Amino acid sequence: MSAEPGTISRRQLRFGSPALRHLEWPSFDARGGEDGPHLAIIAGIHGCEYSSIAAVVELMRGLDAASLKGRVTAVPIVNLESHRQRTPFVSPADGKNLNRCFPGDLRGTYSDQLAHHVHNEVIAPADALIDLHGGDMVEALEPFALYDGSPVEETARAMAVAFGLPYIVRTEREGAPIGGTTSAAAADAGVPAVTAEVGGRGLLEAGAVAAHVRGCRNVIRQLGMLEGPVEPAPGPQHTVDRFVWLRCRRAGWWQPSVRVGDEVPAGGRLGAVLDAYGDELEVIEAPEPGVPLFITSSPAVADDGLLLGLGAGIRPLAEYAGSDPV
Repeated sequence: MSAEPGTISRRQLRFGSPALRHLEWPSFDARGGEDGPHLAIIAGIHGCEYSSIAAVVELMRGLDAASLKGRVTAVPIVNLESHRQRTPFVSPADGKNLNRCFPGDLRGTYSDQLAHHVHNEVIAPADALIDLHGGDMVEALEPFALYDGSPVEETARAMAVAFGLPYIVRTEREGAPIGGTTSAAAADAGVPAVTAEVGGRGLLEAGAVAAHVRGCRNVIRQLGMLEGPVEPAPGPQHTVDRFVWLRCRRAGWWQPSVRVGDEVPAGGRLGAVLDAYGDELEVIEAPEPGVPLFITSSPAVADDGLLLGLGAGIRPLAEYAGSDPV
């Protein structure tokens, strides 16, 4: 059942696909006192990103539905199996990364089926999407917001800017380091989306929760669903033209030489992969100037292991296309 106007209801989502029938997804459904856009908010696509999960619950428990224009549908933990078994990145049900499986496939395994239902029943019916993330159990992270190049990117970019994080990353489908994401599938469905990344290393951090809640409220205001101005970002914002993901060739002991948020020059040393005796197997250098936006914080890395994501082509937000930032 849907919530009455001006109220927030709690309900359990159930999906009929074979791999999902034993599960129930807690969700919130806030119906405003007036008509307006329908916003979907999700978290827990990766089940160990705890600050983003907590932020959805805090946001919805504190939302005044009577003052809301439109509707907010929120699912705090999308990947229940990953969350319950404390499995970073991939689902223990099938070993797949859920954020590579959208828009999903009913003929596939757990992650494919889950992506299909979340896309069709939560994302596609909405007018906008916020997907909350953070560094997983073995990732340190500098806060950033990401949106996709698409016919609806003007609105998506405005949402990303309004979220108020230091870095704003635009990704193009061609040449992107990954595919099958919630934001890309949403864009294909004509739904502007922002992915917000705050927090990391499997920690529940009050500051990260607060940043997510603040960002969501700003986007809700930016969409005209709550009265009041969008709060200015707490610090400078920068656009990121390219997201370069760096990997090692061989398994070993990853020892970074930089921290997230550090400015590094082209050719600058980012770290090294060592063998069990402490000898360098491979030195990792920056292919161009940039800022590490995430770094694998676990020393143990596998063959072709992901080490860090370098934001490149960084400019102050005010310089972006010479236009108004929002």
